[in-house]
Amino acid sequence: MVKLIGKNKLNVAIFISGRGSNLKSLINFSKKNSSPIKIILVVSNNLKAPGLNYAINNNIKNVVIKYKNKLKAEKEILKVVNRGNIKLICLAGFMKILSKNFIKNFRGKILNIHPSLLPKYKGLNTHERVIKNKEKFSGCTVHLVNNKLDSGKIILQKKIKILKKDNEISLAKKILKLEHQLYPRAILKFLSNR
Repeated sequence: MVKLIGKNKLNVAIFISGRGSNLKSLINFSKKNSSPIKIILVVSNNLKAPGLNYAINNNIKNVVIKYKNKLKAEKEILKVVNRGNIKLICLAGFMKILSKNFIKNFRGKILNIHPSLLPKYKGLNTHERVIKNKEKFSGCTVHLVNNKLDSGKIILQKKIKILKKDNEISLAKKILKLEHQLYPRAILKFLSNR
């Protein structure tokens, strides 16, 4: 892979809804000289998302777009994203499902991280379902976003063993740590294959 230094870095937008721990991890990754990305925009549907503070503290433009009307909200997001010449969108705990039209505008350029070993356990309440079904392993997946929920091409996965003492809270904590390691690696892999 060609090293992209300085102004040759790829413009990236991160979409969040909550605490933004993956955003924090991606900001740290983007600051490395060897990183191919530059985060220039953070989009949230939640004005109170704690993750917005990471954007503010790192002087990254951030926009909050309310989702009262999905069509209007996505039009607004598209405007901001196009203005920033965004080449890659990373969903990091963005709790809204993007429309077919939005995805079509960015086909092959939207990544998502999901806290399970896809194709198993798509959607919400992942850890709860994993524990309930007495799975031996879980993990996280970075995948391309397509029109079906959590169904796009898998870029990278990381697996961990579930211990007998694990519950959904302890499992969630472990997997979140894995996510922070996996997302930057998946971006590198994704960009090196383009």
